[in-house]
Amino acid sequence: MALTDLVAPNAVIPALKVNNKKQAIQELAAKAAKLSGQNERVIFETLMQREKLGSTGVGNGIAIPHGKLPKLEKLFGLFARLDRPIDFEALDGHPVDVILLLLAPESAGADHLKALARVARLLRDPDVVRKLRDSRDADALYAVLAMPSSAAA
Repeated sequence: MALTDLVAPNAVIPALKVNNKKQAIQELAAKAAKLSGQNERVIFETLMQREKLGSTGVGNGIAIPHGKLPKLEKLFGLFARLDRPIDFEALDGHPVDVILLLLAPESAGADHLKALARVARLLRDPDVVRKLRDSRDADALYAVLAMPSSAAA
């Protein structure tokens, strides 16, 4: 299944320039706030609270920061490829260069978990991740995200 129902074409950042995890989350929160109409500070604090429970750096250079927001209407995704890898305290200790932010309404329940599982499944595919790392502009990145998992390989 494609991720285009979570990530809009304007929610793709092809070369985010950040120096550390906190700065990455700050930049992503700012962009997410602009696109979703939510409060930037609330998004940032929600994501940082989640990181305190354990890093959302899932390994292989990928992070999936996520959280639930009280006023959000529907699931919201934001994709960023970093200009250069940063330490994200990932589970495997490797630096992160691919981030997919996922925000869900507080009432989302199982939908939030299903979306997270879908994102994780897609980003576990080495061919998809290679294509994301090789793509240099937002349109090319979005095209990879838009592919059904089997076609992306």
